[in-house]
Parts: sequence; structure tokens; C-alpha cells
Amino acid sequence: MATDITIVLIRILTIFPLVLFLSMMMGKRAIGEMPIFDFLIILSLSSVVGADIADPDINHIPTITAIFAITILQRIVSTLSIRFRTFGKWITFEPTVVIEDGKFLVKNIRSIRYSVDDILQLLRTKGAFNVQDVELAIIEANGEISILKKPAKDTPTASQLSISTPMQADITFPLIIDGVVSKEMLDYVGLNEKTLRTQLEAKGVIQLEEVFLCTMTRGGNITLSYQTDGSRISPIQH
Repeated sequence: MATDITIVLIRILTIFPLVLFLSMMMGKRAIGEMPIFDFLIILSLSSVVGADIADPDINHIPTITAIFAITILQRIVSTLSIRFRTFGKWITFEPTVVIEDGKFLVKNIRSIRYSVDDILQLLRTKGAFNVQDVELAIIEANGEISILKKPAKDTPTASQLSISTPMQADITFPLIIDGVVSKEMLDYVGLNEKTLRTQLEAKGVIQLEEVFLCTMTRGGNITLSYQTDGSRISPIQH
């Protein structure tokens, strides 16, 4: 019995520093955002470590090997997710617009298996108690909600300051992410790929692979960030 207790204590002292080190290697993405794949990784690590600590009869070396293997898998998958956006879509959830101009997008809500009560609860955590006050609400990949309130309802409100209602808050739409054109976003903003290419060529962009991020506001302003130098940001008028 005393031997078993000693083994458990030794394993706790050795396994936790190892898991902490490897968790730091995974990066903030694994701990802070917790997308579905990283959640499974953490779950697997918890099961392996828990079994190793609780049962002295389990061989310690295979447990350590499993921990390293799981960590390496997470690193490979996260790297592939960053380099290949299509692959990233396969293993996690995409941000989903659930409210637009104060109206629920029922089809989108059903597609992510949320109920209206779920959305309302998330809105309340952001200080939005009236759906009609919300210009845009998005369920992010980690299940959190991001909202943009209508200008007159934002803090501080126009009515409280006794000033006229400001111009509508602007939103940026990602047209190109990591060199890949989003046809869905192009359709949404009323552009086609040919028109976009023409505007980019006017700014000296010959290959879309050069573009790290291209966004456009509702006012038609396009902003570019380049692959080679993130500091090169050029606004152009639509």
C-alpha cells in the first residue's frame, strides 16, 4: 500500500510538469479558444494522465509516450488548419451569423443546433436584452457570441448624450483569407471575382496568393494585408 502511494505521488510530481510544458507548446489557441478538436485533445490528455496517476499498475512509459504523441498530433493538426483553411473547416466550426439587423436567422441557428433561448442567454451576457438592439450577432468557432449593437443603442447611447444618431457602424467582410477568395462573401457584398481582381491589379497585386487578408466595409473600402509583410496595409475605394 505504501509503495502504491509512493508511486502515485512520484507520478504526480513527474507527469504534471510534463503536461504543463506540452500544453504551453500547444499555444494559447488550445487553452483560450477551445475549438472542438482541441477540446478532444484536452479530453484525451486528461483521460491518459488520470488513468496513469490513479492506477499504479499502469506502465508509466507508455503513458508518457501517449502524451507526447497526442501533443504532436495537436501541433500537426493546428499547423495544417492555419496553412490550409479548407482543412480547418473540416475539424472545427465556422463562425455563424445568427442575428442580422435585429432579426433571427432561423436557418443558421438550426444549423448549429442552438435554440432561441441559447441565443438570448448569450446575448444577455453581452448586455443585449433586446434583440432589436443588435445589428449583428455571430456565434464564433468556440461557441462564444460576438455582437455589434446598433449605433443608437450602443454605450454611450445617442439619446443619453442628446445628439443625433451617428452613422451606421461599419463592418468589414473578409473577401480573401490566406490567398483564397470567399465566393460567399463576394456574393454578399455584391461583387464578383473579376471585379475584385481588377481592383487588386490596380494596386499591383497580380497573384491572389500574395494577399494574406482582404476585407471590404459596407461603404466599399477595401483593405489589404500582404503575405510577405503584414505591415503593408493599403486602403482602396470601391
